[in-house]
Formats: sequence, C-alpha cells, structure tokens
Amino acid sequence: MIQKLIQNIQRTGAPIVVGLDPMLNYVPEHLQKKAYEQYGETLKGAAEAVWQFNKEIIDAVCDLIPAVKPQIAMYEQFGIEGLIVFQKTVEYCKQKGLVVIGDVKRGDIGSTSEAYAIGHLGRVKVGNQLCSGFDEDFITVNPYLGSDGVKPFIKVCQEEKKGIFVLVKTSNPSSGEFQDRLVKSLSADGGDRPLYEIVGEQVAAWGSDCMGDSYSYVGAVVGATYPEQGKILRKLMPKAFILVPGYGAQGGKGADLVHFFNDDGLGAIVNSSRGIIAAYKQEEYSKYGAAHFAEASRAAVLAMKEDIAEALENR
Repeated sequence: MIQKLIQNIQRTGAPIVVGLDPMLNYVPEHLQKKAYEQYGETLKGAAEAVWQFNKEIIDAVCDLIPAVKPQIAMYEQFGIEGLIVFQKTVEYCKQKGLVVIGDVKRGDIGSTSEAYAIGHLGRVKVGNQLCSGFDEDFITVNPYLGSDGVKPFIKVCQEEKKGIFVLVKTSNPSSGEFQDRLVKSLSADGGDRPLYEIVGEQVAAWGSDCMGDSYSYVGAVVGATYPEQGKILRKLMPKAFILVPGYGAQGGKGADLVHFFNDDGLGAIVNSSRGIIAAYKQEEYSKYGAAHFAEASRAAVLAMKEDIAEALENR
C-alpha cells in the first residue's frame, strides 16, 4: 500500500492528506436540518449529517489529493451510528481511489493489540470466511507500550501489504512534556538524548523488516509545528514516510515542511483537517458561504498544494 500512496502523490503532485475530522459545528445548518427532519435530533440524525458533509467534501477534492485521514474519535462520539458512518466514509474514499489513513492511535499489548490490528487493517476469521472490519490502508499507532504493542500491527502489515504511522513527535503544544525528555540512550555512546529520537530510531529498525520498493510500510507521525525536530528525524528515518500534522490551523506552513521531505521530493505527506473541511468558516473563503462549503474546501486544497510546492521548489 505504500506504493499506492507514492503513486497517488506522484499522480496528483500533492503530498496532502485531508483530515476528515468532522465536529458537528463544522457541518452547515442546511445539512443538519435535513438529517434531523429524517431521523430526528438523535445520534443517527447527527451521524447522517456528518456522512452527507463528508461525501460532498470527498467528491469536491478527490481528484486533487492522494489520501484522506478520518479521525475515529469524531465518529465515536456518536456511538454505533457514528462508527457506521466512519466505515461508510472509508469505503467511499477507497471507491474514489484514495488511500485511507485511519487516525485511530491504537496501542496495547498481546491479543488486544492483535485484535486492533486485525479490526482496522486485517481480516478476522468468521466460520470459514475471512472478513474485513474497517479495512483502512494505514492506521496511526501509539508506541509507548514498547515493541509488544507495535509488532502485532507490523505482522498484519506484512500479511496484508498495509502500513502504520507511529507517533514519534506529535504537533500538540504539550508533546514535549514526555517526548522531549532526555533519557539514557542504549547506543554505544550511552549519552542522553530526547525520547523522540530514540523512538524514531526504533521506527527505522521496525521498518527495515517491512519494506516496499523504496519506503517502508512503517512510517512516523512528526508534527509540522516542530520543523527542527523534523529535520533530525528525517535523517534518523530515511526510509520512513512521515505523516505531518499541524499544517494550517495549528500554525504549520509550507516553509516549515521542507526538511520532512527527502531529496526525491517524497517521504512526507502533510495533513490538514479543519483548515480544509471547515474552510468556508474562514474569512479567506467566506465568499463561498455554507451553501458551497465543499467548493471552499477545494479552494483550500489548491492553496495548500501551491504553498507546499513553492516551499519545496525554493528549499
């Protein structure tokens, strides 16, 4: 699946992933009203509004981008009805030829970790049949339970030719409370190093046993809001694709991203969520209005594509 991601990036010329993270207040009133008329002000009504919102955005941008990243928490808040929409969204995006990165941040040990891996990336045996659960192409994984928590995901990736993005240096302001802590390295020098560097080295080691043609199925999450750390981690993980959150609404911009990419122009894919799906709420795109929210999302994708391309050209 890493090869499909690379091919999609090359075809579109846009190393961009759209985060389908729909809070209900992002959904225009006309969609909410229609859903509530059909299902009432219920969890099913809210989920239907989200589904119609997602569908219009996907239709508007699918020819411009290689991938999407639905954040499962935004669907789980609506219970089972929300999870049904999560699955419908995954299926619809795959029908459009998009790579789907499930932002699920799973991390556990033993049979629990294995079950998460099977549910999101693999297939579960039901009688004599093998059935897919959510069937994303990649998912995000939390590594802080150690190798016991990550290896079951790698095993499924090897079986299914799918991938994971391991949290290494996240974009949130408080990430440094733990990720920047200096710890004793197990390497020959034995010096103190930031924890995120040690995790990055481990990602590279995991990935060496799980390679595609030129990049590993094991990637990393490194926030756009930490470009200097990104520069270091790019060198530590030369064969890992980096998923870069934090662009746009969290403050990241094209000029911050150049060090996340390798010299081949590949190696990173940049996420924007509310900056795209709620673009119609921004002053820059207010001319579209709520009625044409999906057109505003398309305009935001085009602007992001231009920003990243200009930054890479001038690096």
